[in-house]
Amino acid sequence: MLKSKFIPVAIDQAYQRRQKDAEGEFYRKIASQGPRNNFQGTTQGLYIATASGKLLVYNNNRGAERIKRLMKQALDQFKPEKVEPVAAGKPDPRYNPKPPVGGLVVRVRAKVLGGYPETDDPWQKIFQSAVSRDNLWISKAEHETLVRGQIPESLQKRLARFHLVDNTRGEPPMWREDEIRKLNLQLKDGRLTGIVHLETQNGDCGYQAEIYGIVETKAGQVTRFDLVAKGEFWGEGRYTRGAPKGKFPLAVTFELADGSDVADAVPPQGSRGWVQGYIRD
Repeated sequence: MLKSKFIPVAIDQAYQRRQKDAEGEFYRKIASQGPRNNFQGTTQGLYIATASGKLLVYNNNRGAERIKRLMKQALDQFKPEKVEPVAAGKPDPRYNPKPPVGGLVVRVRAKVLGGYPETDDPWQKIFQSAVSRDNLWISKAEHETLVRGQIPESLQKRLARFHLVDNTRGEPPMWREDEIRKLNLQLKDGRLTGIVHLETQNGDCGYQAEIYGIVETKAGQVTRFDLVAKGEFWGEGRYTRGAPKGKFPLAVTFELADGSDVADAVPPQGSRGWVQGYIRD
């Protein structure tokens, strides 16, 4: 029904509610008709609207049966109308970041490998088995350094701070630079090895892991970037409640993107509204 009766759009509302462009204005027009119409805070939720921007249904529930009922309700309310297309105009550059020219995009996934108590709760089972998804951006200068057989310090720190996180249950806190207790990655003959120790000042959250990977190049381009970080994580963030007690195994994988997936163009979560700070060389 979603594919045949609707035009599905997935966005990060933290961008659209702030964007000063036609896309942001259209989104705010829809969201302003719902209960979360204060654009200083989150407008998270599911919206069903007409092409003119008239809101038909709002909800912030992920239950499949409820969403199906709401979709049917929206279809009953919908009346076809002739609508003039919204002029695209100039996108707000702050909230329309693009992958660095000459750089690389790497798909990042994380999974908790154990430590959860057994449960019959279907929602808890979903969170406990979840695999997260993010993208790592690598700059042109860093790409060139990798081709020369070295891994730049800037890339090591970005990988650790923004991507060695437990984001399997929600939006995680990112590591501060002074929370990198140990970070030593070595690239030799296409093999990348190393260790990392991340920990907050009060010790309530941390990650200690070994890293192994393969980096291959051809004709001045990185053609393979496969890494795995595996170790013990502990703690949770404000939006990642429900972590296993104590230390638990967490694995994070990195795989070079080829642009075949529409999600390859999604900006890294750690770059939200702050790309310059994220991708410092």
